[in-house]
Amino acid sequence: MNRTTLSLIAGVGALAAVTGFAALTSPDASGASPAKAAAELPVERTSLVCPAPSSSDLAETTYTSFTPVTKGTAGDGKAELLSAGEESGAAAGDKGAKDKKAGKDEKAGRTAAADKPVLTAEEPGKPVTEDASGADSPALVGTADGKFAPGWTVQQTTQVAAGTGRGLQGVNCTAPDTEFWFPGASTAPDRTDYVHLTNPDDSAAVVDIELYGKDGALETTVGEGITVQPHSGEPILLSTLTSEKQDNVTVHVSVRSGRVGASVQALDDKLGGDWLAASVDPTGSVVLPGIPKDATAVRLVVFAPGEADADLKVRLASPSGSITPAGNETLHVKGGMTSAVDLGDVMRGEPGSLVLTPSDHSVPVVAAVRVVRGKGAAQETAFIPAGRAVGKRATAVDNTAKGTRLSVTAPSATAKIKVTASAGSEGGSAVSKTYTVKSGTTQELEVPVPSGLKGTYALTVETVSGGPVYASRTLTSSQDGVSAFTVQTLPDDRGMVAVPEADEDLSVLQK
Repeated sequence: MNRTTLSLIAGVGALAAVTGFAALTSPDASGASPAKAAAELPVERTSLVCPAPSSSDLAETTYTSFTPVTKGTAGDGKAELLSAGEESGAAAGDKGAKDKKAGKDEKAGRTAAADKPVLTAEEPGKPVTEDASGADSPALVGTADGKFAPGWTVQQTTQVAAGTGRGLQGVNCTAPDTEFWFPGASTAPDRTDYVHLTNPDDSAAVVDIELYGKDGALETTVGEGITVQPHSGEPILLSTLTSEKQDNVTVHVSVRSGRVGASVQALDDKLGGDWLAASVDPTGSVVLPGIPKDATAVRLVVFAPGEADADLKVRLASPSGSITPAGNETLHVKGGMTSAVDLGDVMRGEPGSLVLTPSDHSVPVVAAVRVVRGKGAAQETAFIPAGRAVGKRATAVDNTAKGTRLSVTAPSATAKIKVTASAGSEGGSAVSKTYTVKSGTTQELEVPVPSGLKGTYALTVETVSGGPVYASRTLTSSQDGVSAFTVQTLPDDRGMVAVPEADEDLSVLQK
């Protein structure tokens, strides 16, 4: 080892000692201890964004915030949602006028109105709700830190009494990111689909939107270089991006600079509507969990990014085991093109999950299903994207005693899970129950309900042992004879992070 290298190592070691960073050690002749295994610690900060819920004057929206109790967190912290629309006004340069009208000074670049949270969490383990009415509710941005950060979950649930998209619309507020895939959108004449982009940061984000139909990329006019201003939400009507009318479209949102939250609001003139959440990132095998047992029509939409074709086996994980949908044993997806297949009344009165695996070599795909319940004028629609596994823990909020269904599937190996019903938002005590889900099956669980429940509650699913499990929660309600419903998947909440244990090693300064 030459003198220059020794000097460099000594300088780095000295910097680590002075600034308080620990140096990872490795075994050597001096007998230094090896680096310890990484410890899992609770995350200390979480960010979420919620899209503007509706443009209907008849919309009634409920926001629900919940953080599961997590060991090892700090003793303090907070979680709150702020109006992105009001922050947008401040960022656009009119904050001085708003402050003058409000009679208050500027603070942290936001107006006094924007500083007032739309919703603030009270304590981990208890949901908090807030209601909003009409078409003026803006997009929201939120942060949670300290004891509220690990597993922070927020959902907005909207009931629309009439008009395009009438029914129950639900979406989980999502973490901002730089890429999203939405198979299952549409530019058909009877659909009004928006992609909602929400920027939580202090600088503008630049976004590209690409659309892919049955024959490949659709020609778009203004899909490139869309600017989303700081602290603002931007709904983009898909039909304004292209003149082509197609029933099944995959939307690809990619961010050139900054980051955004993204969701697609899919509204149908006759079949109601719901939010289409992003599919899991492209992968060779996907699981679409928890299709309701009373679904009257199921449409599977798959897209293969890139040029390679994908050949997939299609399996339905039912309560009794894995079966093959008659006539739809396999699906061929051409590279760069969106494929769709109508599975009809495939559920036949039983809950199930679709599992797609490679027939031969693995080609990454994204996928979603459109689910229809009801008949005739009483039909309603929801979407289930390919999701991530529950992992250590996942949560669904805004549950009611009689309107909640929880479906869990174990596609590859038997698993044991623990389901906890939290205290109610207005009262009640938490209860837990353990279940075993056999390999290759989907089970619709008789979920626990908090004792003395008042208000709504959260359901937290934890993997105890066995193989990976995937889950979704269905909320149902009756609106003028329509069986309104919405479905959300339960991906791992990523509330824990691996942190390598390290010790200071000042001996490097002596070498």
